[in-house]
Amino acid sequence: MPPTLDEESVMPAHTPAPTAPIWFDLASSDPDRAADFYTALFGWTADEPAAEFGGYRNFLRDGEPIAGLGPAMDGSPSEVWTVYFRSDDLSSTVTAAQSAGGTVVAPPMPIGDLGSMAVLADPAGGAFGLWQPGLHTGFATMGEHGAPYWFDEMSMDYAASKSFYEKVFGWSLAEIGEGTEGGPNQYSQVLINGQAQAGIMAAAGMLGDDHPSFWQVYITVDDVAATLDRVIELGGTVLMPADDTPFGVLASFKDPLGAAICIATPPADM
Repeated sequence: MPPTLDEESVMPAHTPAPTAPIWFDLASSDPDRAADFYTALFGWTADEPAAEFGGYRNFLRDGEPIAGLGPAMDGSPSEVWTVYFRSDDLSSTVTAAQSAGGTVVAPPMPIGDLGSMAVLADPAGGAFGLWQPGLHTGFATMGEHGAPYWFDEMSMDYAASKSFYEKVFGWSLAEIGEGTEGGPNQYSQVLINGQAQAGIMAAAGMLGDDHPSFWQVYITVDDVAATLDRVIELGGTVLMPADDTPFGVLASFKDPLGAAICIATPPADM
């Protein structure tokens, strides 16, 4: 659940702190179709695919990178958004993750002079990426239309997720949920340098017994209901209709290829 923030809490220029979300990207079975959908929906533009990086491209907001898009690799899941956290020492973070029970999905690799990446899974099965920035420093805006608003994990093993990220990233976790211990609706905000940056939700039993844990991103929009109408016009499917909460108006949908993502309009007093 995103925080209720005051006006000064979201700045147009955003520099992700170490261990905070720094990037998110989509692995798609049809990147061109996905690019058409998201540019029409959020007002993004898209770079041309970079052959040297396997056809990967950036989505741009006001000319600045905001998210990524690439073709799904052979044998890897498609129609999946991945959230990346900033690591200033990729090797050490991967070692710490393995020691805490995490699994390496893709080992550390350099991406030219842009930075280095790895993909891991936590003990609850939630996949996430690590990004050690070089020339590519991640997204630079939060809380404005078309920019990220919030990130959280829907965890099927809440205790395991909390313990893992506390050990690996040194996160402070503040419980704000109303669920009972061991049940759904428990929620922790991730505090980095005292600021709420992400969250972890106890989701066991909410999405079916076999549903994996996953990290998700909320994109800020000016009007959630209008955005959902546009989703349908563009061939997408609404998963969760607009829900007016203390943390903003929240919703989620699938794009025409089946990738799920969330949207939010922040509280009016932000």
